[in-house]
Amino acid sequence: MRAAFPGALPALRAVLREALGLVYPPNCAGCGGATADPGALCPACWSALRLIEAPLCPRYGTPFALDLGIGPLLSPRAIAEPPVFARARAVALYDGAARSLVHRLKYEDRLDLAPAMARMMLASGRELIAQAECVVPVPLHRWRLWRLWRRRFNQAALLGRPIAKAAALPFRPGALARVRATRSQVGLSRAARATNLQGAFRVPPAARASLQGQRVLLVDDVTTTGATANAAARALLRGGAASVDLLTFALVAQEAL
Repeated sequence: MRAAFPGALPALRAVLREALGLVYPPNCAGCGGATADPGALCPACWSALRLIEAPLCPRYGTPFALDLGIGPLLSPRAIAEPPVFARARAVALYDGAARSLVHRLKYEDRLDLAPAMARMMLASGRELIAQAECVVPVPLHRWRLWRLWRRRFNQAALLGRPIAKAAALPFRPGALARVRATRSQVGLSRAARATNLQGAFRVPPAARASLQGQRVLLVDDVTTTGATANAAARALLRGGAASVDLLTFALVAQEAL
């Protein structure tokens, strides 16, 4: 049954949102303090974000300390250890406010933070998104999803879905599977991380047709050494993807140059 007044329902929703805001005032996504808009950052947390801006390495997305003014330059690491993925971008360095946001999303079940983080990723990754043909989140192994109380959801998928929706791109969480349960990457060296992830990802046979020749935007929450992204990108390329770019919310500070 249609409403007698077409504009009544949107107006009612607006009133309900306003009433809810009076009972539960919007708070900062970073520190929990009061803010004007839900999911926004307060001025203190926003200023505490170490946003990644040019000049940066076009492959790893790591920022340079100085702008030499001579065009795009590869970082020494990109020359010595070219990544499997084509390009990587991130919103901020992984410390302070950025670390707080990631930890609250991942370990405190603050799923409401994902849309705000995704909006920032849309801005930082606009160049990659403009050339992408589909969005694929880095998957978790089903053992982690079902058995670990801290991982009842996949944070990469929570970030990737709104990015795909805003960019009008297909969202394909089933295009990549984590087929081997790996040990935690925390505390492992770069070489150990790479070894730990060997053979961990695979493109399921049912997903291969939709992946053929596609420019994939791979989404995750944090880039540490790039080992996870390399392993995932390698599997996607073997599964038929034409190229893989990486977009994350944060990049560990030690990756800055």
